[in-house]
Amino acid sequence: MKALLLWPLMPNSFWSYQETLDLAGLRSTNPPLGLITVAAMLPSDWELRLVDRNVRLETDEDWAWCDLVIISSMIIQKIDFRDLIHKGLSLGKKVAVGGPYPTSYPEAAMEAGAHYLILDEGECTIPMFLEALERGEPGGTFRSPEKPDVTQTPIARYDLLDLNAYLAVTVQFSRGCPFQCEFCDIINLYGRKPRTKTPEQMLREFETLYNLGWRRYIFVVDDNFIGNKRNAKVFLRELIPWMEQHQYPFKLITEASLNLAEDEELIELMVKAGFVLVFMGIETPDTDSLMGINKVQNTRQSLIDSCHLITRKGLQIMSGFIMGFDNERPGAGKRIRDFIMETGIPQGQFSMLHALQNTAMWNRLKQEGRLIEGLGTFHQGALMNFVPTRPVEEITQEYIDAFWEIYDPVPYLDRTFRHFMMMNGWRGKSSRKLDREQWQAFKAIMWRQGVKRPTRFRFWWNLLMIVLFKPRLVEEYLATLAIGEHFFSYRYIVRKQLRHQLELLKQAQLEELGKEVANDRDSIAAELARSPEAALK
Repeated sequence: MKALLLWPLMPNSFWSYQETLDLAGLRSTNPPLGLITVAAMLPSDWELRLVDRNVRLETDEDWAWCDLVIISSMIIQKIDFRDLIHKGLSLGKKVAVGGPYPTSYPEAAMEAGAHYLILDEGECTIPMFLEALERGEPGGTFRSPEKPDVTQTPIARYDLLDLNAYLAVTVQFSRGCPFQCEFCDIINLYGRKPRTKTPEQMLREFETLYNLGWRRYIFVVDDNFIGNKRNAKVFLRELIPWMEQHQYPFKLITEASLNLAEDEELIELMVKAGFVLVFMGIETPDTDSLMGINKVQNTRQSLIDSCHLITRKGLQIMSGFIMGFDNERPGAGKRIRDFIMETGIPQGQFSMLHALQNTAMWNRLKQEGRLIEGLGTFHQGALMNFVPTRPVEEITQEYIDAFWEIYDPVPYLDRTFRHFMMMNGWRGKSSRKLDREQWQAFKAIMWRQGVKRPTRFRFWWNLLMIVLFKPRLVEEYLATLAIGEHFFSYRYIVRKQLRHQLELLKQAQLEELGKEVANDRDSIAAELARSPEAALK
């Protein structure tokens, strides 16, 4: 079998870092870990070609060569996902699809015409798909309620990638999360019991990347790296000597719940193992909203104290914030903005709430009749896909204002500096050298932030202080300033998209009002014709 594996285009979003990638001469933030893991599960006698369309587009020769097209997708990629299915069908190819988007929205893949839907986790459903192919079945949907043992998951086919195109590569230690946040679909996809790989398994993956020459960031893409704290500590204690022996060839990033602040030993192990940044879903500083979405783990202690503790221990925080929870009080955007400034968190992944299909929130809103058909593109420039408890226009304007102010260059530089000055400056001794792409990005921000913009004096003074007092954090500090370039331009896009959608919403409301007036007029005219006296009453 000749299989063409396709990863659809990723539209510009918070996570795309497009402006920063352009400055560095890179093509994409992360490779498609799910797709290259599936590649490792396919028969060894198959011929495979993998095309990440964010790096390069497939050619006509690629399409002519293949017997089968396999497409994986997240919901944000849904437009290109659909277009690729249609192209495969038009060329007479068999099309198989999988990944989080078709798993959560299988009807979208069915309507597009995909032949094979390989849903849920591939360790269970790839064998079903292969057996169906062996039997000559022309199509099918393959699902499994079983959660596979990830200790049997093969090492992803990193050799299929153009590694030079990426800012960070991805690995996975665990799947699943023990919490039950109402808006989150992770427990639907991967369950509440975290399943972890073995330390030996993870070290083999790190060794594979090391031998391939990778020396940049590694993103451990677990939805909650500390979902199983015991196993996380066991892995970290094995990883530390490996990193020391190899002179810290990578900088590690992951996602974790805020209760990380309750375990200082775990934070210290993460720092010693080479972790430099952790993404945390803070969501909102409003306790009532956190209780309403069942995110009680964020209410056990002060959010600001927790953030400061984690930062002081040596981890940069990237955080998730959301507006639009039920019974949210006016001014939520300003409160989130003030929280981000007080904690010094450079990157706040800030968006309006969207209900994901089959989550507890989705089911509740559906019962209440509050879901809106046709919305739900799930990025920062999209309106909410349900009717909120306060006017959507009010929420959207607060959001636009807060997003704009958070990613103004001056406050971004100020809080990034404060964040890094708060951090423990320890980092493992590394033999890594800055590569061409890093130098290219750093030179660009020195020109933009240090010469061209009003930030020039602030930029050079802050950089001098970091060099003097936190010398081992200089590379990470400059990288965070380079990431800021994406947000400085992306805020214009977000504002334009949301204002346009608000205008469309206003037009739709006026049209609906016009229809109601017309109906009332026709009703009155009919009453006048039948009984003028009754109609006047």
